[in-house]
This record gives sequence, structure tokens and C-alpha cells, in this order.
Amino acid sequence: MRGMGARKKRVVAWSQYALIAAGLSALAYCAIAFGEATRYQALAREQVRKASVAAVGPMTPRSSVAASTSKHVFNGGMAPLGRIDVPRAHISVGVAEGTSPTVLRVAVGHLPGTAVPGEAGNIVLAAHRDTFFRHLGQLKTGDIIRLIASGRQYVYTVTFTDIVSPNETWVLEPSSVQSLTLVTCYPFYYVGPAPQRFVVRARRTA
Repeated sequence: MRGMGARKKRVVAWSQYALIAAGLSALAYCAIAFGEATRYQALAREQVRKASVAAVGPMTPRSSVAASTSKHVFNGGMAPLGRIDVPRAHISVGVAEGTSPTVLRVAVGHLPGTAVPGEAGNIVLAAHRDTFFRHLGQLKTGDIIRLIASGRQYVYTVTFTDIVSPNETWVLEPSSVQSLTLVTCYPFYYVGPAPQRFVVRARRTA
């Protein structure tokens, strides 16, 4: 009986050590991820600042601006594309091309193949509900969203918000006007993979 009691104590002790190790590993991962995001966002802010300084003149045709933005956006890398500002939700964060886990860990991601600022179409941006888009649910119809890209600022007004299932891809479809769609998982405080998506649709204002 004493032997069984000793073995039980050893098992309990090793279980505690394993839990501590797992907790420390999780903290280390979070610290690394936070550090990567912080560094990337600093780079994005600097890139946006430089682009604003070197922005094209006010008389440049819109098509030239769109072409410049498109070339910059679809470069296949992690270079910052610009910044999104959402005052109501206290969001001011850099945007990068792609929606892979690597991109979404450090920035808001631009869905490849969707429109770019200055073009007619639907710009689709996505981010995690527990990081950059944590407060997206605060948005209401009429709220303002600003997108800064290639030294230009594009202003959008929220037209509606919705909760959809992951297979409702109509939110990603092209638009005949200059639209902006923000997507994140929902519910915001759900534990585990969230079953739905929260969508914000906005339209560019003159």
C-alpha cells in the first residue's frame, strides 16, 4: 500500500510539472506572437508614413492610383499594404496581403483576388476576433472606416452588419461600387473554433 501511495504521489507531482511546463510554453508562444505583431505593426506604420510623404499629386488620374495600389497589394509577400482605422471600434492597424495564419497573426489580412482601394469592387479584409477585430461588433450603420493605401485615404460608411455561416460566400462577391467588407469569427468570446462569422459592409463615400 505504501508503494502504491508513493507511485500516486510521483504521478501527481509529474502531472503538476507537466501542467506548469504547458502553461509556460503557452505564455512563451503568446509573448513571441505579441512581439511579432508589435514589430510588424511598427513596420506598417512607417511604411504608411513614407507612402504618405511620397504620395502621388492630387491631379493624378484615379486609374493610376488604383494601378499603383494593385501592384503594391498583389506582391505575394508580407509587405504592409496600408492601414485601416475604425474609430468606433478603436482599431488602427496595418494591413497585409493574404489571410494565412502567418499573416493574421501580425496584421489584418486582405483576401487575395478581391478589389483594392480606388477600384470598383469589394475589398475584403479579415482578422482574428481575439486580436485586431475584437471590438468589431461595436460598429453601427453610419460609422466611418478609413483605409490608407499608397499614400491615399479612402473613407467608407458602414451600410450594415450581419452574422452569417462560414459557407455564406455572398459577402465575398464582387460589387459594382467601391465597397469594403470586414470579416471575423463569431461569437467574439466563443471558446474554440467559432461556428459563425461577423460581417461589416461599408460603401465608399464621395
